[in-house]
Amino acid sequence: MTYRLLLSGLIAGALLAAAPAMAQTKWNLPAAYPIDNPHSENLAAFAKDVEAATSGKLLITVHPNASLFKAPDIKRAVVTGQAQMGELLLSIHENEDPVFGIDVVPFLATSFPQAMKLYQASKPLIAKKLDAQGLKLLFAVPWAPQGVYVNKPLASIEDMKGLKWRAYNVGTARIGELVGAQSVTIQAAELPQALATGVVNSFMSSGGTGYDSKAWESLKYFYDVQAWIPKDYTFVNKAAFEALDKPTQEAVLKAAATAETRGWKAWEEKANWYIDQLKAKGMTVEPPSPALKAGFEKIGEQLTADWLKKAGPDGQAVIDAYKKM
Repeated sequence: MTYRLLLSGLIAGALLAAAPAMAQTKWNLPAAYPIDNPHSENLAAFAKDVEAATSGKLLITVHPNASLFKAPDIKRAVVTGQAQMGELLLSIHENEDPVFGIDVVPFLATSFPQAMKLYQASKPLIAKKLDAQGLKLLFAVPWAPQGVYVNKPLASIEDMKGLKWRAYNVGTARIGELVGAQSVTIQAAELPQALATGVVNSFMSSGGTGYDSKAWESLKYFYDVQAWIPKDYTFVNKAAFEALDKPTQEAVLKAAATAETRGWKAWEEKANWYIDQLKAKGMTVEPPSPALKAGFEKIGEQLTADWLKKAGPDGQAVIDAYKKM
């Protein structure tokens, strides 16, 4: 009996000694968009890739639709370690640093190839600025080109005066100001309710956001202005990443590279699908009239000048590098 107890004790001790090698790390990844949005689907696939590559050693739980933290709070949560990872539209932090808003400079990059070139030109600087805040950039994925949703026909920019305009970053707030609309800051997760209750009756966003928010239930027109292609950035708390062993770090980086490629491909494929869905739901979808387009381009020139003034030499260097690609 004593021998059996001793043997049991030795086995238990061996299991306890082995426990650290089998230890499981669990991370939370808050995100801002619905579970069936391509961004959220891509994050879920990323988490599965990491779990498979690490044999379950690192488990990442994705929290979509701002269910863990609201969009403006995600970055701070990851910086402070309340969450280990996060994904958000980086341009909502343009007030913090103008470079974070480079992909929403109007008419600078309006196609996916142009958006990729702008990302490649700006990535080193953005990664450096995030690194200084304790964040490691993993990957970025675009949205579809931005258009205008509105409750009435727009023949020219003057027709936007007095609209209740949803803003979500510096650029969209400034557009509202320049056209004489009443800007209300609303993030994506709150947009459906804001539309349903009449808090806003117009906004600028992608076909994806219009689909997610069921814009057709409140608004009737979508003007495919293609003003810019914003991107969601996924990053990790640097200390949390550095605490991983080398093979796990490499697995995360490999899965991130795969997620970036997959995400760009998904949005290029779905951009037109979203437009078709808006039409199928009864929205009038059309390009802007020459007068409306000219009005937006004039606003674009003003916003570009404003941005370059704020961003200074760093911003100009990125624009110059982009234009040389």
